[in-house]
Amino acid sequence: MPDHMHFFVRGDNHFNLVKWVNGLKWAMSVAVGAMIDRPLWQPGFFDHVLRNEESYAQKWEYVQQNPVRAGLVDSATEWPYQGLIVTIDRA
Repeated sequence: MPDHMHFFVRGDNHFNLVKWVNGLKWAMSVAVGAMIDRPLWQPGFFDHVLRNEESYAQKWEYVQQNPVRAGLVDSATEWPYQGLIVTIDRA
């Protein structure tokens, strides 16, 4: 989407979502050269806990249909910025 992003994030019991999101926002701001006088991000974020496979499937479908609902494409498969599931192993 041109005005927001969705992330599916998984962590262990020690995972700090707020810290992770703030770090992601900082890193992406640095990468694109965002200026202090022109913020790249809105304050805060919205999170939703996915408790089971059904919930995950529903949210993934919602995310995939976003560009269709916004009138940017006729079919979700036409959206060129479709995300991928990527595992990041920091062990």
